[in-house]
Amino acid sequence: MDAQSRGRAGDIDPADQWVFDPETGDYKLRPPAPAARPSPSPRPSSQADNPAPRAGRRQAPPHGEVPRQRRRRPEGGSTPEDGARNGAADGEKPAGRAAARKAAGGRAAARQAAGGRAASRRKARPKKSVKKKVLLWTGGVTAFMVTGTAVAAYLAYEHFNGNIDTVDVGDAAEGGFGSDGPLNILLIGTDKRTGEGNEGYGDKNSPGHADTTFLLHVSADRTNATVMSIPRDLKTDIPDCPTKREDGTTKVIPGEQDVRFNTSLGQAGRDPGCTMRTVKEMTGLDVHHFMMADFNAVKTLTTAVGGVPVCLEKPVDDPKSHLELPAGESVVEGEQALAFVRTRGSFGNKGDLDRIKVQQQFLSSMIRQFKSNDTLTDPGKLWDLAEAATKALTVDTGIGTIKKLSDLGRELSGIKTKNISFLTVPVADNPAEKVKATVVLQQPKASQVFAMLREDVSFTEVEKKEKAAKDKAKKEQEALLKGERAAASDVRVEILNGGEIAGAAQTTLTWLQNTQSVLKSSNGGNAPEQLDRTTLEYGPNQADQARKLADIMGLPASALKPGSVDAGPMEPMVLTLGADFKEAGLPIAAPAKAPEDLGKVEADKKICAK
Repeated sequence: MDAQSRGRAGDIDPADQWVFDPETGDYKLRPPAPAARPSPSPRPSSQADNPAPRAGRRQAPPHGEVPRQRRRRPEGGSTPEDGARNGAADGEKPAGRAAARKAAGGRAAARQAAGGRAASRRKARPKKSVKKKVLLWTGGVTAFMVTGTAVAAYLAYEHFNGNIDTVDVGDAAEGGFGSDGPLNILLIGTDKRTGEGNEGYGDKNSPGHADTTFLLHVSADRTNATVMSIPRDLKTDIPDCPTKREDGTTKVIPGEQDVRFNTSLGQAGRDPGCTMRTVKEMTGLDVHHFMMADFNAVKTLTTAVGGVPVCLEKPVDDPKSHLELPAGESVVEGEQALAFVRTRGSFGNKGDLDRIKVQQQFLSSMIRQFKSNDTLTDPGKLWDLAEAATKALTVDTGIGTIKKLSDLGRELSGIKTKNISFLTVPVADNPAEKVKATVVLQQPKASQVFAMLREDVSFTEVEKKEKAAKDKAKKEQEALLKGERAAASDVRVEILNGGEIAGAAQTTLTWLQNTQSVLKSSNGGNAPEQLDRTTLEYGPNQADQARKLADIMGLPASALKPGSVDAGPMEPMVLTLGADFKEAGLPIAAPAKAPEDLGKVEADKKICAK
């Protein structure tokens, strides 16, 4: 029977199955213990046969045994050291027995971390040795999945590995992890009601929709992160979604237009890959991986971390979520923590957008709590947290092992709390509805936020590394935008479509002529090849025209490509629209700073829910 399954195989502890090999310095499965050698003298059978020593006198160990520290024996009789001693082969050297005792001590520590089954005792400090480390705590399990914060735990590797559920989402998840560029991870909280005590939360038969969704954007240099909330009631388009089924075949689930974002998961059998594709189509960002958890994750993770401090401006007694908290600071965990993040009727305007703010404040507090307490150095808490995290997670196959999650955790572990920002996609009430139930993207704010993330612009005040060569090139490019501007009516340009949007050249031409007075513009059709970035090619004598068109189109300095030969009097500049072009009138360049009124929450700031 598998001892690492969700139940226990008898009284087998997974950590007991591994022993230290002093010859190789590694751990291996413990072989069956040989029969114990007959003792030279029979062991006393009762207290009467073996009187207790007088106080203050240490009793000599029985003949043939190594002296060891006196301590309480756990219920059940034997200790881990007994097994190591009785299993020793004839003629074993003292060093071998010492190593066996150290390995048994490591197993006892693992059992203590797993549930406190071993009695507490004081141990002598072991000598420093490369080959005789009792238990290796390295790597990490992504315990707090909504922020990328990582913990290390390589105890009973296969036990934790077996906890993780994975979904193969095909090419919806690829790249990012381990690369030199930015990393985007979609964090999905579903409203699936599975798990003990969760049947009473609304629709118990829900397949699990994208109820709470965050896009975690980690900068290329791994110094800062932005966590962007996506409202579940946002109206958007869901693309066609290739979904792998249990029999290995792939079924394409048809897309839908102008539907709620939360239906990108669960509805019509859509998997998390469909949600990833929806986010990519909406933002233009590659989504590299996903992590998903249900209601149980909030309960188990908050309990494992020892509770999360929250703050309220006024007392709350919510009959729907069953949240009861006084004004001021409280610590919530388990059912109470779940009630806190699910409550809508007691905060702000009693809508989903105000609940998102509360969830962001809750996660910020959880990050501070996790980083400030002794979780990383306490074996018991570490085990509990790793157990809760791995059981709570469903991830894509690209990060679906303990090793890959721990490697990912190490990539994220250096981000300081002050460099983590939470924000919400800018949205507005749906103008097509009389009774406001859904929201739509608020433009141009939403496009500006997406552009900043695509360009890896930090939303936090992060000290920039000195990169002299790159900075010099950037300054030289930006200098192209400095100088005189021609009148819009003097700008002569030919527009080519090198992007993915059909008819983009014509719609841009119409917009320039009808709204921007760029009358000397023409449609050049499709470009010879597709481009990732929009470019504007021009002669040195057209620089004033180029600056004016850059202002109108919102082109970045990097889009300007001056030639070395002056253009003829009737020769137009060439504007080639790339994949970064989304719509005529929307700026292509990422702004230097974030739009106002984003409601940004910084993870290192304490805020009370209103």
